[in-house]
Amino acid sequence: MIVTMIIVCEVGFWVLLAAGLTARYLLRMPRLGAGLLLCEPLLEVLLLVVTAIDLKNGAEPSWRHGLAAVYIGYTAGHGHRTVKWLDGHAAHRLGGAPPPPEPPRYGMARARHEGAVWLGSLVAGAVATGLLFAAVWYVGPDGDTSGLRSTVHVVWRAVGIHGLIALSYALWPKKAPKGPGSPDPGGAKASALPARHPEHVPDPAVRGPREDEEKV
Repeated sequence: MIVTMIIVCEVGFWVLLAAGLTARYLLRMPRLGAGLLLCEPLLEVLLLVVTAIDLKNGAEPSWRHGLAAVYIGYTAGHGHRTVKWLDGHAAHRLGGAPPPPEPPRYGMARARHEGAVWLGSLVAGAVATGLLFAAVWYVGPDGDTSGLRSTVHVVWRAVGIHGLIALSYALWPKKAPKGPGSPDPGGAKASALPARHPEHVPDPAVRGPREDEEKV
């Protein structure tokens, strides 16, 4: 049942998102669109309630309940950024707004961007961990909560790996590739020198008529 609810919440997330953006930009009903988008957190609340009821009814705690906590945590950490990104593209394509700025790709700007994304993963891990330990407390010492505790380790292992990837962009900043129009140091130095063509170089072996007259 828990896995089914996770699928229902995921489908409902995208349905509400599409409906909210359609109402905001196609139907020109911004209040209705905002109301539909604000219903997104209710899906996570519904999943949390169903998970608690399932545990209360005597269900054995397993990875399914841990997956529900991870899903809620991911939505808390990255859901707002996902909605904002899609809203910017919908405003551009459907509402005539300018295109949203692309995330930086190179240098320390890219490192800061990756660090901000990792902070979302940090929030997701914290929320998921809180829910998992709440479930452990709810089940009590008599139940087998090893599956829930192991999920905590999996969550923070994923957060740690993501953090190392984000840190690598700061330690080794990605450099922008040189395009065909980029200046060449050798070419720039050569262009600074005066142009010398063969026809402009005087030949000492060739004497002009004035030189011949003076010699005579």
